[in-house]
Amino acid sequence: MTQAFLEHIRDTLEQIEVDGLYKRERLIAGAQGARVNVRQNGHERSMINLCANNYLGLADHPDIKRSARDAIDEFGFGMASVRFICGAQTLHRELEHTIARYLGKDDAILFAACFDANGGVFETLLGPEDAVISDSLNHASIIDGVRLCKAKRYRFANSDMDGLEDQLKQAQADGARFKLVVTDGVFSMDGYVANLPDICALADKYGAMVLVDDCHATGHLGPEGRGTPALTGVGQAVDIVTGTFGKTLGGGMGGFIAAAQPVIDLLRQRARPYLFSNSLAPTVAAGSLKAIAIAEQADDLRERLQNHTRRFRDSLGEAGFELLPGETPIIPVMTHEAPLAQRLAAALDERGVYVAGFFFPVVPKGKARIRTQMSAALSEQDVDDAIAAFIDAGRATGLI
Repeated sequence: MTQAFLEHIRDTLEQIEVDGLYKRERLIAGAQGARVNVRQNGHERSMINLCANNYLGLADHPDIKRSARDAIDEFGFGMASVRFICGAQTLHRELEHTIARYLGKDDAILFAACFDANGGVFETLLGPEDAVISDSLNHASIIDGVRLCKAKRYRFANSDMDGLEDQLKQAQADGARFKLVVTDGVFSMDGYVANLPDICALADKYGAMVLVDDCHATGHLGPEGRGTPALTGVGQAVDIVTGTFGKTLGGGMGGFIAAAQPVIDLLRQRARPYLFSNSLAPTVAAGSLKAIAIAEQADDLRERLQNHTRRFRDSLGEAGFELLPGETPIIPVMTHEAPLAQRLAAALDERGVYVAGFFFPVVPKGKARIRTQMSAALSEQDVDDAIAAFIDAGRATGLI
């Protein structure tokens, strides 16, 4: 590697630092939960955790951990290969059948992550004669997945149904063979729920299909946690659902696509991230199976999560923080400028609250924020303490 190249990299890193955009990772010593032990400068301290996707608090659930341990004894540590070469374990097919049943689809296919699922679905299913119509706030994995396919690309402003209809008309006028509208179910940086009833109605009007990435909904939103299609009452009008086991459903890793049988069959034949990646570890598959079983029956946890969300949002709003509107457990506290987001995060760190600042390129410039996320694992006292810390830190940084 040449010195000139390394100097170029160093200069880039220095500019990221100067711009206030440098991201630093922290070390957690122990399990994910309502409180985490954060290791800093050789010392550990317990902090209230408001930045995990652990919505139902299942990441450290004893039954899930037990299922994972039992799976190692029966199925080993890993498959050490891809499925079309070495086959699938019974655990993998059980998990695929279970997530398909949970979401009301014929079948499902597993991936190492939902990023891989979104990276493989568009290229496999669509060709240059087809069209993808994508919401402007869709997750990076959707954006990258769409780039990999040769279909014509159309974009509409977030939840702008007039804009969506215009793009559907344009795709139709351009002679698209098949049209696929793609949206996040919950937009992860903002906490907004997609307008699926109107999206599905427009898709039906123009003969289009609908794909929903439901990573931030499956398990905790909708009846029995079946996600945004169930929450918004559109059910089977959504043709394809992509999602993850790395958030609500145990918080391990792994993604999936659930859809009609021919779609899943073709993905098994041609989805490159599936064909060329190892099967999920047996511990992850077994733990995810148990997590689905728990989530399906977890109305009490969903009620607790909703109560925490309502109280935290109301309290911060009354204190004068600028919050993005919404009802999901994702509650963005806006700072707009990246350095202020970092100062607020540091002030909260000093007060024992574990959060992260979000800024460009994760969100647009001028839209920096602290994205807080509620969890059913939090106690009432945790929420009270977090509210008090936010108010004190907000005053100390001049945000309120």
